[in-house]
Amino acid sequence: MTDTPRKLLIVEDDEGLQSQLKWCFEDYQVLLASDRVSAITELRRHEPAVVLQDLGLPPEPNGVGEGLATLQETLALAPHTKVIVVTGHGDQENAVRAIGLGAYDFTQKPVDVDMLQLLVGRAFHLSALEAENRRLLEARADAPLDGIIAASENMLALCRMVEKVAPTEVSTLLLGESGTGKELMARALHRLSRRAEQPFVAINCAAIPENLLESELFGFEKGAFTGAHKTTPGKVETASGGTLFLDEIGDMPAPLQSKLLRFLQERVVERVGGRSEIPVDVRVVCATNQDLKRAIAEGGFREDLYYRIAEITITLPPLRERGEGRIVLARHLLGRFAAQHASAVRGFSDDALAAINSYAWPGNVRELENRIKGAVIMAEGKQVTAADLGLAEHGDGEAPLNLRAVRQAAETRAIREALARTGGNVSRAAELLGITRPTLYDMVNKYGIAVETLGNGGGR
Repeated sequence: MTDTPRKLLIVEDDEGLQSQLKWCFEDYQVLLASDRVSAITELRRHEPAVVLQDLGLPPEPNGVGEGLATLQETLALAPHTKVIVVTGHGDQENAVRAIGLGAYDFTQKPVDVDMLQLLVGRAFHLSALEAENRRLLEARADAPLDGIIAASENMLALCRMVEKVAPTEVSTLLLGESGTGKELMARALHRLSRRAEQPFVAINCAAIPENLLESELFGFEKGAFTGAHKTTPGKVETASGGTLFLDEIGDMPAPLQSKLLRFLQERVVERVGGRSEIPVDVRVVCATNQDLKRAIAEGGFREDLYYRIAEITITLPPLRERGEGRIVLARHLLGRFAAQHASAVRGFSDDALAAINSYAWPGNVRELENRIKGAVIMAEGKQVTAADLGLAEHGDGEAPLNLRAVRQAAETRAIREALARTGGNVSRAAELLGITRPTLYDMVNKYGIAVETLGNGGGR
């Protein structure tokens, strides 16, 4: 299934048997170890798919304690590894113990070479099948918009926009508070584009010191500065053919803004210390949590660069504005983390749901992820509580599920907004709301809305 050498680790303290087994498996890349320490070292270094291990290892070659401990440590470090244990003649009891601890199979001494070759070959075949299955599952889980939970209207609209923009070549600017998922959206844009099979290269403009950012972006020639021992392409070149994601573009220093603008206009880069221009075909996606228009007004960001990177602008709503999407996302994350940590937690208590709805989530989705992950680990029952989330003070109220109350709140908001838009003109507000003027008057009186406070009171 692969051209990569199949690595087989043989853990055996008998040097003669080591040599015999190495000769038997000359078609494999054989690694040798004689005790637990060397076995774990080889496991960490080479990550073999299959381990052939004697249960009788020093310092107790006539017992199985050290061998079983080695088996357990191996599977704890590399749970997908297929371990075939070798037991003493007739030692059925310890063979069963090893299988119970997670060993793939066992064989007994004296070793039957043909049987052993069959077991090892079958173990490699199964390991390859399982690895391919995991790869396919990860690919499916890594689908273009997977992980983007679009349960609210604003998120559904955003996803539709991403699907429209992705197949084009326009430069896209992603705006949103920290933790709203800007890089997730950037990757979705890449995966839905014609460049999906090419590199996606991300660089955080705020995380790299100013004196290093230029060489990180555009690369450098050998000898360009102290420590430049070899010519190194930058992130822009590395992304050629694919997508370059410039995160925190608002923090890019002014001198580099000029060089980035030139690249966007000419589509060529010049390495630090270089003389030649290198053409690069790359799509650029940028992101920031800053107000770039304010930065332009204050002289901190180039206006011409802004219009180059913002041919299309997508604004990600903060978590507090995603309505019912908060609960849907929270349930999705709970399921994922519960599976990862083999937790018995299966849902949220009422106070946890109320807390998720009422809390402002200043850290957005990233904060929600961290709180739920911690809660899954710390929860003592099958439900995560507000206290488990560290939000006990936000979980006292009940979620507003009464339909009459929800409708009244929604109608009140809509009427207030319509009156505000029309300057208090009831006739125009009624037209905007799609109802008659008498009906609007009835609703204004019913909900106690003061028309004069919302406009000039005219046109009634």
